[in-house]
Amino acid sequence: MAANGDRCRAKVLTVETMNPNVKRVEYAVRGPIVQRAVQLEKELKQGAKKPFTEVIKANIGDAHAMGQKPITFFRQVLALCAYPALLEEEKFPEDAKQRARRILAACGGHSIGAYSASQGIECIRQDVSRYIEKRDGGIPSNPDNIYLSTGASDAIVTMLKLLVCGEGRQRTGVMISIPQYPLYSAALADLAAVQINYYLDEDKSWSLDVAELRRSLNAAREHCNPRVLCIINPGNPTGQVQSRQCIEDVIRFAKEERLFLMADEVYQDNVYAEGCKFHSFKKVLFEMGPEYSSTVEMASFHSTSKCFMGECGFRGGYMEVINMDPAVKAQLIKLVSVRLCPPVPGQALMDLVVNPPQPDEPSYTTFEKTAVLAALAEKASITEQAFNTMPGFTCNPVQGAMYTFPRISIPQKAIDKAKELGQVPDMFYCMKLLEEEGICLVPGSGFGQRDGTFHFRMTILPPTEKLKIVLQRIKDFHLRFTQEFS
Repeated sequence: MAANGDRCRAKVLTVETMNPNVKRVEYAVRGPIVQRAVQLEKELKQGAKKPFTEVIKANIGDAHAMGQKPITFFRQVLALCAYPALLEEEKFPEDAKQRARRILAACGGHSIGAYSASQGIECIRQDVSRYIEKRDGGIPSNPDNIYLSTGASDAIVTMLKLLVCGEGRQRTGVMISIPQYPLYSAALADLAAVQINYYLDEDKSWSLDVAELRRSLNAAREHCNPRVLCIINPGNPTGQVQSRQCIEDVIRFAKEERLFLMADEVYQDNVYAEGCKFHSFKKVLFEMGPEYSSTVEMASFHSTSKCFMGECGFRGGYMEVINMDPAVKAQLIKLVSVRLCPPVPGQALMDLVVNPPQPDEPSYTTFEKTAVLAALAEKASITEQAFNTMPGFTCNPVQGAMYTFPRISIPQKAIDKAKELGQVPDMFYCMKLLEEEGICLVPGSGFGQRDGTFHFRMTILPPTEKLKIVLQRIKDFHLRFTQEFS
């Protein structure tokens, strides 16, 4: 009876009986180092003595957590939407009130607490379309092709769900850049899709080469059915900004090889380097003419979490689909309907991003976009220069986005020690940096890197003075680390 009783009490869900795909998911940006950082913060609060007084989480692109102030206009409108009684207050500018009234009028019961249409509030999708048309020099955008989403991540995973099919050698293969943003590898593992790596060229400022795309594709066709090509521009974690010529080459390649293009453009305002400019894949696609614009299937993504906004917690975003089969669009609408709707406050925020104060409106002169982006450009330059003066570091220009991805030299004794501990060398390095300096970074192995090279990703978001302190502490640590293991 005891044995039977034990069997009755056994868990239905165990690690052995759970979905095996979930066990294959890894997400380095919030992995073991971040978990240890949270633990260290708790220990500091409890009075534990450490070689540092605070943990600086430079591991993630969370602007407000790093001290960036919210954009005033955005928060004014969101406050008015959340508590409409404030519309009677004189302290709010009239353009903020007008935006809030328009958004509330489009909400059920005039409340952002109501569900919206699953594809998103119609007038906001119209505003997104107008924004895209203006951004792309008048190339038309149809609101019916816009899907508001819970950040860009939700839309990316939704598209991958539509695209992944087949078994064995016919299983869908998805091409992703290495280094990559771990959302992609995690989603592919969860969907049991085949990850196809193509490598960015570190020696050429992390540029993308079509010859490497072709090498990767041909090798993958031996074991899967490549159907999707994912591009991140500007790049995460590598910070490169693709040239127009490069984008044209990628589009030609996608057409020739019958690949669905996924263009992750969430950093489109974050371009800092002289001579660099953001070109949307859609704009280039349509400027290449009907041979491409009427055939290449594509989805592009944007978010409220990055650029100058940094409003990560509101989870606002959108996707625009191009040349999608109408029958598939019907299935897409069904799929997003299962989740009811994206967060309505996030939708409202997305509306403000694409419909900011205009020159004839009272909030225009105080809108902080230019100042925020100028500060980020300065910090990108400071970070690159600092790493390139440190022994044992090489760092490509931070052309865009919010991160630097320097290459670091790790002594052989440290590599051996890491292996002894069952860790990859850059994980060992970053964990030791956290324990000794209280600085939380993500090892390059979490993003992918060529064998024999080591990197870490660090955000450039901390306030300038704190960023300089972080860089100095990394330098001091690296010198100690090198001496200890030399």
